[in-house]
Amino acid sequence: MMRNNDRPNFALADFVCPADAGPIDYLGAFVVTAGAEIDAIAKRFEGANDDYNAILAKALADRLAEAFAERMHQRVRTEFWGYRGIRQAPGYPACPDHTEKRILFDLLDGEAATGVTLTESFAMWPPSSVSGWYFAHPEARYFGVGRIERDQVVDYARRKAMDLATAERWLLPNLNYDPDEAAPREPEQTLELLGS
Repeated sequence: MMRNNDRPNFALADFVCPADAGPIDYLGAFVVTAGAEIDAIAKRFEGANDDYNAILAKALADRLAEAFAERMHQRVRTEFWGYRGIRQAPGYPACPDHTEKRILFDLLDGEAATGVTLTESFAMWPPSSVSGWYFAHPEARYFGVGRIERDQVVDYARRKAMDLATAERWLLPNLNYDPDEAAPREPEQTLELLGS
């Protein structure tokens, strides 16, 4: 499918070679953190009414986590792939659904390995943490998904085994319709739409 400006619509799956279609392909996964200690440091500053240094400590921790994720990506690119690749994550424009972090954390046993935990809303704690995937495809590029229509959300919810209202909640910023103005759904209709 083409966008209005003749640019193709991409999916992250476009940058992974199918298992039966050619050479062995790789996808990296990571969870890194600047550590939980920064929270205690920032709280000490806040307790001393030093908001400026509390903000600086948190900002520095955020930059350290991002730098660590990028350094790991650099090592993968130079030592294994030999080309740029991309670093994406759940919540980024190419993958707006934060629930994908659960799959990533389960794959890596991320909580046990790093001490980073996921909240109910899939935010990471400590906040100065970064997670995501490294895509090796030499033509991989950064992009954002466009606006999502209701039929696409219905299909997505079915594939994720998620009810439609939950899928709409997680994808709300990308919806091309207002779920509150969509046709009302009885529970049976939702199941029928999801193919159950």
